[in-house]
Parts: sequence; structure tokens; C-alpha cells
Amino acid sequence: MKNPIQWLRSLVFITQMYLAMLVLGIVFAPWAMVSPKGARTACKTYARWSLWTARWMVGIRSEVRGQVPEGEVIVAAKHQSFLDILIIFNAVPSARFIMKKELMWTPVIGVYAKRLGCVPVNRGKRGAAIAKMVKDVAKESTEPGQLIIYSQGTRVAPGARKPYKIGTAVLYDGLNQPCVPAATNVGVFWPRTGIYRKPGLAVVEFLEPMQPGLARDEFMAQLEERVESRSDALMREAGFNPDQSAVQA
Repeated sequence: MKNPIQWLRSLVFITQMYLAMLVLGIVFAPWAMVSPKGARTACKTYARWSLWTARWMVGIRSEVRGQVPEGEVIVAAKHQSFLDILIIFNAVPSARFIMKKELMWTPVIGVYAKRLGCVPVNRGKRGAAIAKMVKDVAKESTEPGQLIIYSQGTRVAPGARKPYKIGTAVLYDGLNQPCVPAATNVGVFWPRTGIYRKPGLAVVEFLEPMQPGLARDEFMAQLEERVESRSDALMREAGFNPDQSAVQA
């Protein structure tokens, strides 16, 4: 049974997060419009504010494990909720995301995503979307950075199973860059939907890089095995058994 006091704290926390997004979006807008550095500073500030308030308002502590990637790399991450976006963006020096096209039209998020060089994907067009994604990534590669892609294409609840999409392998082949898998357990504490936030230690762990040159099928198999097995281990560490809760998403 959910604690009603914790639910109320969660509601207050979420409300102030959206207000902070609006306020920081407005305050940093003049700088962000003339410089991508301004946009990145605004988003870093928001991520740090959100992680700090999550700690004392709802009891969610965050931790980054493994070697934080730098330079030009692909980060293929497990995606469970907005929290893993915040942790990854705060951790790496210069992140930009592969994100669904619809988000580029949302207030504040869309404007700043464009300034950061995030790459929109039309998820309904499959092959055409993948080809355009590779082209857009190359076009936006004006400075070294970390390209974040969620290989399952969406948020996946703890214990749910969803196949990995081929787009990550296409980028891996086309960009000829190392790929850093990233595992997480954040969905145990911060679900993909709903208000309730559960106290605990939310972890994002960067795993050993996968160097260029692997065949596509081998790359995808290794990526899925490494991310899923390590994410399962992190969830067990958090007191959640993914084996008992496994369902097909």
C-alpha cells in the first residue's frame, strides 16, 4: 500500500519540477538563443536542481557508476523514466539525444532540444526514419559529444521485456564510434507513469565500451545481454525481482 504522505510529497515534487523547467527556460532563453552553450548550461542547471530536490523532497538519491563517457561516443541506454535522462545528461559532458519527433514541438523541451542538437525520429516510418536519423546525426555533428540513444525506443517498466531496435546498430556501423552500454534501475523508484515516487538509490551504470567493428547481429546480441543483465542486477540490488515481474511489453 502506498504511503499517502509520500504521495503528497511526490505531487509537490513533480509540481515544482515543472515550474522550475518553465522558470529556467525563460531565464536562460536569451543566452540559449545565441549560443548552444547557454542551452546546455540551462539544461545542466535543471538536471542538477531536479536531482537535488528529488533527494530531499521524495528521498530518491542518485548515483553514477562506471567510467563516464567522454569524446565522440554512442551511449546505448536502458530507459525506464525521466530520471535516467536527468542522471545521464548531468553526468556526461556534452549529451544530445535521439528523441521522438513529437517532443521537438513541446514548449521549453523542444526549443532547448533543438539548440542542443538533439535528433528527432519519426517512429512510425521505420526504415525511412532510420536512414533520416543517420543523416541528421551526421549533420548535427559539429562538435564532439555523446549521442544518447534508447535502444528499445521507449520507456520500459521494471520487469517488462521489449525488443531492442536495429537503429542503434545502424548508428554504430555508420558513425564508426565506440558504443557505451548503460544500465539502470531508476524505474523502481521513479515509474514511467503516475505520481508516486519511492525513496531509494537510483543508479545509472556505464558499462565497458564496445569498440567499432562488430558485425551487426553480434553487436545487438551483446548490447542487449549486457544492458539487460546488468539492469536486472541493479533492480535486484534495489529490492525488485525482475524475474518474478517479467512481462512482455
